[in-house]
Amino acid sequence: MRPVRQLGLVALTTAALGLAGMTAAWAAGPTQTNPANWTPQMIAPSDTSNVRQLTPCGSTMFAVGRFTQFRSPADGNATFTRNNALAFNGTTGRMTAFNPNTNGIVNSIALSADCQTAWIGGQFTTVGGQAATNIAAVDANTGAFKSGFAHSANGQVNALLFTHGQLLVGGYFSTINGVSRSRLASLNPTTGAVTSYLTLGLTGNYPGNSNATRGYNFTLSHAGDRTLVTGDFTAVGGTHREQVFQLNLGSTSATLNSWTSNDFYIHCADALPFYLQDAAYSPDDTTVYVATTGYKRPSDPLHTGICDAGAAYPSTGGTVSRKWVNFTGCDSVYSVAADESTVYIGGHQRWFNNELACDSAGPGALSRPGIAGLSPSTGRATSWNPTRSRGAGADDLVIAFNGLWVGSDNKYGATQCGGEFHPGICFLPY
Repeated sequence: MRPVRQLGLVALTTAALGLAGMTAAWAAGPTQTNPANWTPQMIAPSDTSNVRQLTPCGSTMFAVGRFTQFRSPADGNATFTRNNALAFNGTTGRMTAFNPNTNGIVNSIALSADCQTAWIGGQFTTVGGQAATNIAAVDANTGAFKSGFAHSANGQVNALLFTHGQLLVGGYFSTINGVSRSRLASLNPTTGAVTSYLTLGLTGNYPGNSNATRGYNFTLSHAGDRTLVTGDFTAVGGTHREQVFQLNLGSTSATLNSWTSNDFYIHCADALPFYLQDAAYSPDDTTVYVATTGYKRPSDPLHTGICDAGAAYPSTGGTVSRKWVNFTGCDSVYSVAADESTVYIGGHQRWFNNELACDSAGPGALSRPGIAGLSPSTGRATSWNPTRSRGAGADDLVIAFNGLWVGSDNKYGATQCGGEFHPGICFLPY
């Protein structure tokens, strides 16, 4: 997704901007497996950098995460210092002047409908040298700090989504811009004032000391009338929900949808109890695809719920049953996107179709390192197999500018996508 996402975003530019009622012209797919050569390359710092989210707006692609330098083949291989946020032309790769220059990770970025304002969220205390705590508004062309937007959250911000004239925010915070809100909030996009559009709070968390309550990713439906929210919680506005839920986006308020599945209440091991990292809509919004992590001890059963897997569910209201699930064999997946032909899924997995083994290739397993294509109808791995250095995993997949974008890390020297040098950002065109 993260992002979504916009964290884990799976939409064309119109949906990324939060515009409802727009029709996307989807390519038949799948994408090519040979990456474009002109995308920016993340080069510093080594081993600890990552692109957490990619978000298109107009002709520009925005990338945020944890990094300090990118090299740009489209700019004569010039090196650009960009601390945790950058932007480039989505069809040529040429870098823009956008440079918010934060002193900490940026997890998410959302754009105004006219692509002139960007909102960033993460874990930072300054933006362009100006004090701002975990959330800020900046000029989308230059990255200049906009002091008129309130800019203080008392916990890390993971997810941002601009829709219906509101800025939706998810993260670890309990207070944002001076108002108590438990991990979810809606803000006035101009002033940053907390609004009453989204008042549902997240509460509860899974077993394990490190599993703090959080909102993690947003994914806007293509029609713009719903959003998926993933994270670590056991209730939304006092109603039992775990892993993921769906909000109906009305003109004056966001309300909890009845959609859920019994699968979402089955935990993985306590060290990482079933954490549903990302979710995406099919192009017609009738199906939700999910990407999950997990953790398996030797004493655990081979498969617990849908841990370490990709799965599909109807998006209709009520309690639904899964259409299919495809297990990696105990490797995590973090991001998912879909076109009409393929469900693209990324993480640090080695295999898919691997129901009968853990940390090895069982009968029928197919090698799909780092990224894979699954059939939307059956969930089985397709022949699409560009491969990607596994690293820590691919944090975001985005369909935009007539292709699939992959945002990932450089852990363990991960630099390859489609057999070529593409650290951090890879683009696979149709």
